[in-house]
Amino acid sequence: MSDILTRKLRRWAKFDDQDRAALDRLTMVTRPVVRGQHLIREGDDPTHVFLILEGWAQRYKILPDGKRQIVAFLMPGDLCDTHVFILEKMDHSISMMSEGQVVSIPANDMLAIIENHPRVAQALWWCTLVDEGILREWLVNIGAREAYSRIAHLFCELYIRAGAVAREGNGDFFMPLTQTDVGEALGLTSVHVNRTIRALKRSGLVDAAKNRLLMLDFEGLKDAARFDSAYLHARLVPLGG
Repeated sequence: MSDILTRKLRRWAKFDDQDRAALDRLTMVTRPVVRGQHLIREGDDPTHVFLILEGWAQRYKILPDGKRQIVAFLMPGDLCDTHVFILEKMDHSISMMSEGQVVSIPANDMLAIIENHPRVAQALWWCTLVDEGILREWLVNIGAREAYSRIAHLFCELYIRAGAVAREGNGDFFMPLTQTDVGEALGLTSVHVNRTIRALKRSGLVDAAKNRLLMLDFEGLKDAARFDSAYLHARLVPLGG
């Protein structure tokens, strides 16, 4: 799993041996994390960039009344904000949704690889643009889709994002989300999420077990969500020399 960042970024740039070696050095020191553990909290001073090697994390905000809004799910290969260290204080929190492995990349190391390896910098720009594309699509999802297509859209996205790195390929993939998590990401109550997932099951589109989601009819799920994966740029032809 130590090369997961290289495997992800090479979708957007063609690396030479020096680029790959520099990326490998970033991921040499890993640490285990457990479900519920915070990588960083709102108000903290961000001095490192976190890379998820194994497991899932969530980016979220807590409202003054205690309600939580999840604004991103972070999966293996995801960087938790490439340039987050330029902030004086964190404006959101990141915590683990499962046990896993992470890398804490010091700001100076991230700046050095950006300055000295232009192809890596190019790939990181693309990575940031994809993250922004996902955020835009989430806004559309919450604001313009009803619950059935909203949840179907999220499941389509997570399936593609998981397969892009993990290559599980059989329709059954790790998804450590509770119904509360789905609701807090999509602006729905847990009761509404439960009812909607049951409807998706009755339609023969998905089946769910603890920490797993089975795609029974991915094309049907895409139709239900009117899903277009263009914003994920999952099959972009690599650029560079």
